[in-house]
Amino acid sequence: VPAVPVLFKQALENTAVEEGKSVSLRCELTKADATVVWKKGEATLQASAKYEMKQKGTVAELVIHNAEPEDA
Repeated sequence: VPAVPVLFKQALENTAVEEGKSVSLRCELTKADATVVWKKGEATLQASAKYEMKQKGTVAELVIHNAEPEDA
C-alpha cells in the first residue's frame, strides 16, 4: 500500500510584527504528528532562544522571539 502524502490543510500566512516582539507562524497538515522542518530560504532553522518550534496534532507552529527585519 503506497504511503499517503502529507499535505497542507492551512498554509502559512504573511504576518506583520513590531520589531523586538514575538510572532507565531502556524500551518495545519493533513496528518497528525508529521515531521515538520522550518526553513528560511535554504537554511534549516534550529530550536534556540530565538526560534521555538511546537507541534500538536496536525498544527505546527514556529515562534520567532525578538523579531528583527532580517527575519522577514
